[in-house]
Amino acid sequence: MEGNREYKSDVFSMLMEDRKNALLLYNAVNRSDYADPGMVELCNLDKGISLTVRNDASFVLDMNLSIYEHQSTVCPNMPVRSLIYFSVMLKQVIKDRSIYGRTLVKIPTPRFAVFYNGEEDQPEQYDLKLSDSFEKPIELPEMELVCKVYNINSGKNRELLERCPWLKEYTIFVDYVRKIHRENGYDHLENAIERAIDRCVEENVLRSFLIGHRWEVVKAMTLDYTFDRQLMLERKEARTEGHREGMEEGRKEGMQEGRKEGMEEGRKEGRKEGREIGQREGMEIGLREGENRLAGLLQILSAEERTDDIYRAISDRAYRESLYREKHL
Repeated sequence: MEGNREYKSDVFSMLMEDRKNALLLYNAVNRSDYADPGMVELCNLDKGISLTVRNDASFVLDMNLSIYEHQSTVCPNMPVRSLIYFSVMLKQVIKDRSIYGRTLVKIPTPRFAVFYNGEEDQPEQYDLKLSDSFEKPIELPEMELVCKVYNINSGKNRELLERCPWLKEYTIFVDYVRKIHRENGYDHLENAIERAIDRCVEENVLRSFLIGHRWEVVKAMTLDYTFDRQLMLERKEARTEGHREGMEEGRKEGMQEGRKEGMEEGRKEGRKEGREIGQREGMEIGLREGENRLAGLLQILSAEERTDDIYRAISDRAYRESLYREKHL
């Protein structure tokens, strides 16, 4: 099933549309030695399923369904998202087969991986489990899904990157964009991407891909990079708001406690507890609402092919608020 790229797609997704690249990464992750790219069946989600259901890369190889995601921001919800992706794909796989008969219906074995190259410090490898999201944890979950997270930043997972040259070159390209953008004072992002592409072409880093997809890479990298920076700003604002609300709640709880056990001691304890509760709840609410709201808006604009509005919405907060009202978000 060949899929169409939407807003969420980034350069990693574009590279993974090449069966040779998918095969190389599969071999690197699983320490296998498959040699025929023709064995790879790309399985991207259909365009009309949902504006919010978008998987970066998925394919079947030797009856293994690999669901890969690329992340430049930390996301503990990847197991939940991967479960949704797998459920949608599974429905497509078995749509012409009966699951109510006496014959056992065989399905591809799911394999989940996340490739992280954000700027927050993270371990080299770690697992994210679906059971971590359960409101009531149990010792032996009756349903489990594990995403293996690979940190592909410079200096991390060297063996994996050596086994998959294109992934290593992709990390070099991203590093160049970040370095040039930082040297420019975080201005002129598109110029930084263009210069990074020129340098990679000169150094034979993703050369053929960057020459053949230059405009697409600039567009995708600009949207992805700007979206991530906007999320960082949203999180910063949420922390500030959470701290302010925590201070106010702490003051109120401190006064109530003070009437019972002494004003001074109560105010001290109430403020401390209130700040902790307020910061945690304020940050969680602010992060969740801010990220979901912005992601929803950008996905709607992408579906409507309003590229100029996407750029303006990301950089112009007043305009973004007007679009929220327009789309009833």
